[in-house]
Amino acid sequence: MKNLRKITIFATGSMVTSHSAIGGTIMADNYTMRSAMGARAAQIDEGLRAHMNKVYGTMSVGMLITALAAWAIAGLAVTTDPANAVGQMQNGTMLTALGAAIYTSPLKWVVMLAPLGMVFAFGAVANRTNAAGAQLFFYAFAGLMGLSLSSIFIFYTTFSIIQTFLVTAIAFAGLSLWGYTTKKDISGWGSFLIMGVIGILVASIINIFLGSPAIAFAVSILGVLIFAGLTAYDTQNIKNTYIAHAHHGDQDWLDKSAIHGALQLYLDFINLFMFLLQFMGNRE
Repeated sequence: MKNLRKITIFATGSMVTSHSAIGGTIMADNYTMRSAMGARAAQIDEGLRAHMNKVYGTMSVGMLITALAAWAIAGLAVTTDPANAVGQMQNGTMLTALGAAIYTSPLKWVVMLAPLGMVFAFGAVANRTNAAGAQLFFYAFAGLMGLSLSSIFIFYTTFSIIQTFLVTAIAFAGLSLWGYTTKKDISGWGSFLIMGVIGILVASIINIFLGSPAIAFAVSILGVLIFAGLTAYDTQNIKNTYIAHAHHGDQDWLDKSAIHGALQLYLDFINLFMFLLQFMGNRE
């Protein structure tokens, strides 16, 4: 009986020891897995911050190119010397040969629509070239957009343009920050916002022929609201797209994605600025 008890005690102790060993191994494995997952999450978080910095940095350079191009072209397009004037705007501003070509001749339609064509072509260009080529194409687009927007320096005072730009920048920063940090899933906004963009585009084209101040006012209000929503939506979409694809490790794709995100936010900013300018801009 004593021997049996000893055997039982020994067997029980061995089982306890075995269970303890197994439990310790499982705990060690779980700790290792948690450590690996934590390290991976930290790596993705660090990569996300770098990705968003590239998005905002590329967008900012594009904005700077647009602003400088618009200002420079507007300066070359107008003159105060009647001897050098070859044309005149409705507000009495005298135009040089360059100004007459891009503001009053049929070429103005090319200047207006060329940036839109480049936006549609961006996807095809990005697929056929590397990230550096896509970035160069974006900067070329930003310069062409500056040419298209240069007329605002003729119709609006410089002070009101700067004032509207600052208001737009503050609003954009707040909306983009909210879109980045919110836990709310706003992906469902996309279809409604795109429908809104199509709606204001159609209304704007119709109003070219009608010239209705009421329609113009309504389009401006809707434009501000829609592009405010798109700023938050696009920011969250850029963030989620990176998180979904970061583990693939395709750096060229991620670089192109950052440039595409910069284009999206750039367009949100430009459109928000232009619609706000309808309310805040003081005409010359």
